[in-house]
Amino acid sequence: MYGWGDDTSAWKKPGAYNYGSAKAPYLKDLEKEAAKDGPRTYTEKSSPNLKLVDPKGRIIKSMSKNPILFGIDGTGSMQTWPGEFFDRAPLLYQTLSKYRDDVEISFSVIGDTVSDDWPVQVSDFGKGVTLDSFLKALKPEGRGGPGIRESYELWAHYINEHAQTPNAVSPLLFILGDEKFYDKVDPKQVQHYLGDTLQAPINSMDVWKALAQKFDMYLLRKQYPGHDEEITSQWKEAIGEQKIIPIYDPLRVVDIAMGLVAKKWGNYGDFQTNLSARQDSNGIASVMASLKVAPGVEVIGDMKSMTAGSDGSKKSINLLEE
Repeated sequence: MYGWGDDTSAWKKPGAYNYGSAKAPYLKDLEKEAAKDGPRTYTEKSSPNLKLVDPKGRIIKSMSKNPILFGIDGTGSMQTWPGEFFDRAPLLYQTLSKYRDDVEISFSVIGDTVSDDWPVQVSDFGKGVTLDSFLKALKPEGRGGPGIRESYELWAHYINEHAQTPNAVSPLLFILGDEKFYDKVDPKQVQHYLGDTLQAPINSMDVWKALAQKFDMYLLRKQYPGHDEEITSQWKEAIGEQKIIPIYDPLRVVDIAMGLVAKKWGNYGDFQTNLSARQDSNGIASVMASLKVAPGVEVIGDMKSMTAGSDGSKKSINLLEE
């Protein structure tokens, strides 16, 4: 489990990267604060802490110039992916706060209204060890509905209506998922799960287009064997092909998100140093295989192939030709 603080002794190249002397006291304080709160867990609970993540009647608001939202599919087909992402929250925050010290993050779990009890769970924006309390409050249910669809559109409607970022110039939004969304936002679901009133169904494509006007949005997409073309086609129409980032390894999702943010914020060189200090050649290659599809991102070093498939199988990917 990734911890808070600036200890890099467990990294592939200990001491090859540091967060900077100015950041060191802050990271030490985070480490002490986290130690008081105890370990993070995401699955050993029967329900979410609705005081912190129930969307009903809530607005989430960040006054930061640099807020980021993460919507994580918590259904069964995602397997261990949500936990792997949440485990790396300290790495995510500490790296991004080095680039912009006012960064604030909101985490969500997305489920399916057909089978899940809590298909939309949303935390406030926060920073530092406060993020741990938000993650502890979330409950990926591990269920999900039939027909390779989950309720991404219901979550998107909530974010579109209830997430406020008045000082942000270009706030970022990431969705980690593997399936399609439903074609319409259902008024009954909006009332039941979000506590809002919707007079008539809304075309989901219109929701995504409205959301794209407010956020720089990316889908971090886990593969779904046998249905990839169908699923990708729908998301291309919704958010655009260049915003769909294929993910090959659950252990590298946070790295890929950090790379996209670092590129946008002008810190890609530091991200490269960070990644190279933590990962072996296979890990770096996996990240580059995903990032290379994003506009303006270059492959680094001699990492031309990877061998780790998303399901643990061996898979060869040529980064320069794929």
